[in-house]
Amino acid sequence: MRKFTAILLIFTLLCAFSPVRAQDNTGNEISTEKSPEYSSENSLEKSTEKSAKNSTRNSEGKKLADNHSDNSTRKIFYFKIDDNISRPSQRKLDKAIEQATAQASDILFMELNTFGGELDAADKMRTALLECPIPTIVFINKNAASAGALISIACDSIYMAPGSSIGAASVVDQTGQVLPDKYQSYMRSLMRSTAEMNGRNPDIAQAMVDPDVEIPGVSEKGKVLTFTTSEAIENGFCNAEADDMDEVLKLADISSYNIEYQKDTWIDKIISFLINPIVSGILIMFIIGGIYFEMQAPGIGFALLVSAVAALLYFAPHYLEGLAAHWEILVFLVGLGLLLLEIFVVPGFGVTGISGIILMVAALVLTMTFNIGFDFSFSAPELFIKYLFLVIAACFAGFLLSLWLGKKLITADTRYGSLALKTNMDTDKGFVAQDMNLTQYVGKQGIASTLLRPVGKVEIDGEYLDATSEVGFIDKGEEIVVTRFENAQLFVKRINN
Repeated sequence: MRKFTAILLIFTLLCAFSPVRAQDNTGNEISTEKSPEYSSENSLEKSTEKSAKNSTRNSEGKKLADNHSDNSTRKIFYFKIDDNISRPSQRKLDKAIEQATAQASDILFMELNTFGGELDAADKMRTALLECPIPTIVFINKNAASAGALISIACDSIYMAPGSSIGAASVVDQTGQVLPDKYQSYMRSLMRSTAEMNGRNPDIAQAMVDPDVEIPGVSEKGKVLTFTTSEAIENGFCNAEADDMDEVLKLADISSYNIEYQKDTWIDKIISFLINPIVSGILIMFIIGGIYFEMQAPGIGFALLVSAVAALLYFAPHYLEGLAAHWEILVFLVGLGLLLLEIFVVPGFGVTGISGIILMVAALVLTMTFNIGFDFSFSAPELFIKYLFLVIAACFAGFLLSLWLGKKLITADTRYGSLALKTNMDTDKGFVAQDMNLTQYVGKQGIASTLLRPVGKVEIDGEYLDATSEVGFIDKGEEIVVTRFENAQLFVKRINN
């Protein structure tokens, strides 16, 4: 049972591991292909041709939006992405498309405000929007940078709030520096093909990634393109400026409509509850308290099981929300291993134990902060400090909790008794203490008074004593010598004549 529990603990903590995904602001190489270069004249001509080809798709989308009479009421499915683009954003979009399709909605309305995020998630969201059977409208409320720009131009219609911006989709490293051309190739191709699909100028889309693209009157060479609201309208990357959703729908000639808001499932509600900082702090208390309590009473038992479950409830929701990376979970396990090594293998308490504690605390803090790879620029420093104090306080509280529970559980008297043994082993009840005087017989010789196989009796200096043979059986009458006294028992061996 103990081995099974240990295996279960290791499995539950490692099951959250997954391969590293490509991201739009890390140094991972994502493609070595280069998209063809375009001159301004040729690109504008090709853009015009491709816009004509794509007009059919836009016309079909418009027909789908207008397949009701003028007085009919449109069904609008609304959802909002107001965070960095990651796996949770992708799941939210997938669920929105699924729910809108199931409800036979007429328009999928997305309000967007993001500075970017993971390229892998953004690419899948782009594909989902392009293949969406329902006309899509995106309302950019302040920012659609990097991956957000890719997602926006994948929508059928783009509306922007005053003071908003779209663009700056270059692939950068952890320090924010733009990576070499081979890293930009894949993102350029995504931006171009997405713009072409929706009848927008692919050269402008490429200029949002590639600073070498120069478009007279639009983009200067050496600068990555970012549009304001008015600039996006002027260049066909925004339908109109609007203050809110009602104005967007009015500008889209939709006067009568019902809005269905995306609702979280019970799983989403559980995840949101578990990643709450207060709940996370409580889980950390159980993680640390369970580990400490188990160390005080060695053996895989209830305390370690509680710690394992708390660790699973702590790391899994953060991982699903795109906060915890697999390497952060690995850091925690390494820290735990170093701490156990210090306690059970290395004597004293030194570098190994301190390093383990630092790694565990660091992993718990980093799990709550958003990062892409080793880039933590998306999280404010004050937020990091807040989580650091939260983890330290929770660890200290968990330590105190384990001490208090240990005292209560072990020494408390209940109707079923106590975990601590309190029975008095009195001599009148037959209990005897170990007779340490028997150590005086070590090294003395005697005779086996009975057959030792391997336990029997021996006679030494006229005293009959219980003894155990070290090796084999000893026949009655053979000479013996006492070799040691251990566990209240004399050990003897035969004297070879």
